[in-house]
Amino acid sequence: MSDRVVPPTARQRRRPTKQGVVLSEELIVETALRLIEEHGADALSVRRLGRALGADPSSLYRYFRHTDDLMLAIADELIGRTLRTWRPTGDWRADLRDLGLRMHAGALAHPRAAVLSSFRVTGRVYEIQAVETLLGVLRGAGFPDAEAVRIYHAFVDQALSFGALDAAGAALPRAAREAETGVWRATYARLPADTHPNIAATAHHLVADMRRSSYPAALDLLLSAAELRLTEIRGRPEA
Repeated sequence: MSDRVVPPTARQRRRPTKQGVVLSEELIVETALRLIEEHGADALSVRRLGRALGADPSSLYRYFRHTDDLMLAIADELIGRTLRTWRPTGDWRADLRDLGLRMHAGALAHPRAAVLSSFRVTGRVYEIQAVETLLGVLRGAGFPDAEAVRIYHAFVDQALSFGALDAAGAALPRAAREAETGVWRATYARLPADTHPNIAATAHHLVADMRRSSYPAALDLLLSAAELRLTEIRGRPEA
């Protein structure tokens, strides 16, 4: 794609595509998401998208300047899907834990798209809403502004990093995933105690634990540290 984007007020296609649908930004993003999960990054081509939509590829320029613009819209849509399913309760730690787990689950639901988009800053509607919401939860809990930003940063980077890591694993062919899981039993569980005493002592735990994502445990550690920090802040004598 190029920089020939059409202003938002002129974007709506008046006539249906060959498949009888009316193009919209939402439809293009939804189609691109599906194609990415089927074909990976190669799906983000004007020609492939045009075929999938039954539309002239040039019509996509009415909505997105180029494929990177579309990628940012996809990243923002993934954020939006998480926010639309999340309801805060007023308990800051429980709310952040629930949101983090939903972010992680969202990445696993669209693993290839998550790998491609997890490191992007979109500056779009849903990302802005997420930043505002998360900072509101932390400031509402009593964290000073600088602390709220620091914890927000760690929380988001942790969720996105684990999402991308686990999504990359989920995107592997099934045989490859099973082979990697088997290494813990076939290799690590058989290492002798005289040469690898720590691995041998914990082998049964490694076999059981390494097949699962460590994100829930890492998230709990982060939230516990944040809660301890909040306790320290509340215990400070006022100046």
